[in-house]
Amino acid sequence: MPLYEHVFISRQDLSNAQAESLIEHFGTVLADNGGNVVDSEYWGVKTMAYKINKNRKGHYAFLRTDAPAAAVQEMERLMRLHDDVMRVLTIKVDEHAEGPSVQMQKRDERDTRRERR
Repeated sequence: MPLYEHVFISRQDLSNAQAESLIEHFGTVLADNGGNVVDSEYWGVKTMAYKINKNRKGHYAFLRTDAPAAAVQEMERLMRLHDDVMRVLTIKVDEHAEGPSVQMQKRDERDTRRERR
């Protein structure tokens, strides 16, 4: 099955528990349609570059999935209809990276940056 990575932003006025329950909800949608969630991360509340629906901040969530295209399309459709989800980004990848995403790594562990001059 194809591998996908999804990032979605939910409204800032949700609690952390509600935002994390959205991850579980969309994971069950995938499971019902023949896919599975390989890994999920809750990135927390972050400030956005511009306002979306009069919100300056949002709860960010990240999913790594292994699912058929039909399951991904159904999950995206339900995300776009859900009132709490503001934005969705889905990317098809060749393979999932090992370990936590760049967003979850500590600044010391990010050794790919150049030194400042």
